[in-house]
Amino acid sequence: MPPTLPLPSRARLATEAPRAGLDLAALLATWPLLTTARRGDGHPVLILPGLLTGDPATLLLRNVLRALGHNVSGWSLGTNRGSTVRVVRELRSRLHELHRNSGRRVSVVGWSLGGLYAQELARAAPGKVRGIVTLGSPVVRGAPWLRTASRIVDRTIHLPSGAATLPRPWAERGSLRVPATSVYTRADGIVHWSWCTYEPRPRRENVEVRGSHLGLAHNPAVLWLLADRLGMPEGAWKPFRSPLALRPFFPGDR
Repeated sequence: MPPTLPLPSRARLATEAPRAGLDLAALLATWPLLTTARRGDGHPVLILPGLLTGDPATLLLRNVLRALGHNVSGWSLGTNRGSTVRVVRELRSRLHELHRNSGRRVSVVGWSLGGLYAQELARAAPGKVRGIVTLGSPVVRGAPWLRTASRIVDRTIHLPSGAATLPRPWAERGSLRVPATSVYTRADGIVHWSWCTYEPRPRRENVEVRGSHLGLAHNPAVLWLLADRLGMPEGAWKPFRSPLALRPFFPGDR
C-alpha cells in the first residue's frame, strides 16, 4: 500500500498569500544582514520554479543571489506545467550546457515541484551536479509520485481542467549521490511539511524555516541559507548553521 499523504490545513492554504507578504516584509527588514552572506565562487547555479509558475516567480531570489556574486540562471522554459517530455529533455540539455560551458559542476535549486526536477537531474547526471537545495518540495520518494511526479501538488491546490492528466515521464532510478538540503516550513499550506524531510544520511540535511510556501523564494532565512550552501567550497560540505541574528527564523537551529 502506498503511504497516505497528509494534507495541510485549509486555514494555512487560505492564508498562504498574506503570509507570503509577511515573508517579503521580513526580507526588507533583514536586507542589511543579507548583504554580508557568503559570496559565490563563480560556479553555475540553476533555479527551477514551482508548478504553474516560471522564471518571474524566482526573479527576486535570483537577483539577490546574483548581487551576492552567485552565477545564477533561470530555467527559461516558460510556465512549469509538469514534467512533460519537453521539460525533461530541455532540463537535461540545460544542465549539460551549463556544465560544459563552465567546466564546473552545477548547483540546482528547486522550489516546490522544481525540487523534484532538481532531484531527478542529480540522479540522472551526478557527475554534473555539485549539490541540490529544495524549497518546500516533497523529497520523500514513494509511489504517489513515482507514477505522477506532481500528484502531491494536484491534491493540494486547484488546477486548471486537464492539468492532472499531463504527461510526467520522469522517475530516475537510484539514490542521490550529491549533497542535498531540503528546506521546509511546518506552516506550509501547499505541501505537508512531513513529506519535505529526508531520512538521516551523510551529506543530506533538513532545515526548518518560519514562513509560508509561497514566500519561500523571498524568505530571508531561505536566501541566507542558499547563499551559504551555494558558496561552500566544492567537496567541503558541512551541515548548515544559522547566524545568531537570523536564529528566530530557523526554529530547529538552537
